[in-house]
Amino acid sequence: MNQQLCHLDKREKEVLCLWRSGDISLGSARTYLDWVRRFYAYCERLGLDEVAELSLEGALRFARSYVGPRTKGPVGASSCLIARNALHAWAYAIRALGAALPEWSPKRAQAPVSPLLKEYCEFRRHHRGVAEGTLRRDLDDVRIFLSLLRKSRKSVNRMTVSDIDVFVMQRAEHMSRRTVARSCTSLRSFLRFLRSTGRLRRDLAACVLAPRVRMTERPPRALPWKDVKRIMGSISTAQSPGKRDFTMLLMMALYGMGAAEVLALQLEDVNWQSGIISVRRPKTGAQIELPLLPPIARALAAYLKSERPSCAQARRIFVSTMIPYNPLTSGAIRHRIREYARNAGVSAKVIGAHAFRHTHACRQVDAGANLKVVSDILGHRRPSSTSVYVRVALRRLRGVTLPVPK
Repeated sequence: MNQQLCHLDKREKEVLCLWRSGDISLGSARTYLDWVRRFYAYCERLGLDEVAELSLEGALRFARSYVGPRTKGPVGASSCLIARNALHAWAYAIRALGAALPEWSPKRAQAPVSPLLKEYCEFRRHHRGVAEGTLRRDLDDVRIFLSLLRKSRKSVNRMTVSDIDVFVMQRAEHMSRRTVARSCTSLRSFLRFLRSTGRLRRDLAACVLAPRVRMTERPPRALPWKDVKRIMGSISTAQSPGKRDFTMLLMMALYGMGAAEVLALQLEDVNWQSGIISVRRPKTGAQIELPLLPPIARALAAYLKSERPSCAQARRIFVSTMIPYNPLTSGAIRHRIREYARNAGVSAKVIGAHAFRHTHACRQVDAGANLKVVSDILGHRRPSSTSVYVRVALRRLRGVTLPVPK
């Protein structure tokens, strides 16, 4: 390592130390530095502002125009990708060291919201107390319905029952019954808003015929506890991102957290002195405090000390291993769980973050825990949401079975 540092200037040495504290190998770092030097030579040759060019757009221009010494034309697509990644890693590192740089990739402008939808959102927030996640989902369904009306050249005050039926039938062509029922609920709320604000002369909400979905028609997809232990045992904490993944899955298994709750945890949510971890429910926004269990504390401390990148700017606890160390997504957790389950030889129809949550709830009910306590920990608003776990609590069911008459 010291031999590799001897020919670097001060800034390159500082950047290399930051890269190495993350998950960038020494070989990749050397390749990245080569591309960075080519980029600065390119800017000097063309008289470009190297600070202004250090963005995604500038990196792509450089990669497309670069001609390597061993080629007669622009480099291949794979080399262009390496060049872009190298400049991204460099920009992230020198920004972490205090340099002022343009935003690497400007945020996309959000789709404009019409005055009607703005009023609808305010109505749902103030009169219904709807969570932002639910509101975003409802807006997606409403936008699809309004686009169908525009295709029919109709305004909202001229819609008919047939327009509602067309929307429901189109959703049913490529979606499950449960998803269609959820879209129908979103449409009903929009139609009630239109009626209450005088835009509809008739209450058409009752005309939305959704497929019937019973909450208890399908038991939660829980895993046997031995399978959860096998999945956890297949995670190698000696290699990155093993400590991170082990900690996330352990929280799901012991606390019954969902993926969104785990991913929303921030560094300040863990009170090490009091032994408390604060969890925010994604749907309701309610805050709940849970005891920082010793196994969770040990796993979390090991991840934070030796695996989480020290230069990560996000306050979220769980971040990706690659620059710019963005917070993880629920899709990433699902992918990791399935990979570990496959390595452990565990197969099930559906394996994901919610399988761990369901397993925790069923295990608590099976052990005789109070349903109200389980409901509070899981963040359920209604007792019926928790009662479905009794159907798969086999140990408790065996205790209440009646003898078969002879």
